[in-house]
Amino acid sequence: MRTMRMACTLAGVVLSGVVSGVALAQAPMAPPPVPGPAGEVQRSYAAQKDNLLKTAEITPADLYQYKPTPEVRTFARMVNHVTEAQVRACGEVNGTPPAERMKTPADTADKATIVAGLKASFAECVGPAKRTRAGVLWGNVSHDNEQYSALSMYLRLKGLAPPTSEK
Repeated sequence: MRTMRMACTLAGVVLSGVVSGVALAQAPMAPPPVPGPAGEVQRSYAAQKDNLLKTAEITPADLYQYKPTPEVRTFARMVNHVTEAQVRACGEVNGTPPAERMKTPADTADKATIVAGLKASFAECVGPAKRTRAGVLWGNVSHDNEQYSALSMYLRLKGLAPPTSEK
């Protein structure tokens, strides 16, 4: 029964976005509330955007090359991974050809450049979407959640509190 409810909820998200013509990625920072599942996706995306940007900004520049263990990515690589995923997903939704999408900064770039890249990837996600792709956008929210969780571990290992701990 739970699986059926989840399937119906997901179908409602997709149908709500398609039927109402709501372009989920076009929401400004403080949009008027959108009812139903489409509004929930917009609110989740806005919250995760805020968490990721704050995480990138509060992390000191000298920790961008930090690796919790030799086997994992640097903090800079993690942030750039979010940038790459957003540019790919939102570029697809916006119909931006791959050759015209922004390039992710190098993992060895300075903090300001990496943060600017992250901000630009969010700008791609609020750009003029030509079609609604609720599944792609929800996948982006889910991916951002996963990456924020990993980035929070980096912060905690260095004695910094992730943004969601401040609330």
